[in-house]
Amino acid sequence: MDEENGDMGPVMTVGYLLTHTATILLRQSDQVLQERLGIGMSQFKILMMLQNNPNVQQRKLAECLGQTEASISRQIKLLCEKGLLAIRINPKSRREHITVTTAKGLKMTNAAIEVLEQYHTPMLEQVSEKQRQQLVETLQTFHGYICGAGKPFACDHPFNM
Repeated sequence: MDEENGDMGPVMTVGYLLTHTATILLRQSDQVLQERLGIGMSQFKILMMLQNNPNVQQRKLAECLGQTEASISRQIKLLCEKGLLAIRINPKSRREHITVTTAKGLKMTNAAIEVLEQYHTPMLEQVSEKQRQQLVETLQTFHGYICGAGKPFACDHPFNM
């Protein structure tokens, strides 16, 4: 902070701190998932979305995750090769394919949640339980605003866990 004129500079603004923290957390989470489970954050987010919305189309996955359909398609192919997802033909519409999470995929999703929780615990221990609860409530409020109906990249998944 510039003491003379009270300028906080970009480092201390809420917007900068949110985006910088999110970027670093994403990178670290991706690395820890790769090292411990052999999947990245993109694959984890796809598994999470499909677990919560089993009949979602790849186009909607791409929209919600801010990725291209080609990227989602590649990730789904990799997840299928690992036995974490399976592609089924919709019995009601033979031309439509449904991507479903396998039992192995469900186990992987749960393992990834646990790995990330363990990894982030030391950081969260820096604040009180009350501060953690306030943070969760604040992030849920932000998520609701950012992902509200009609917003770019709006998602269909609630994070009210």
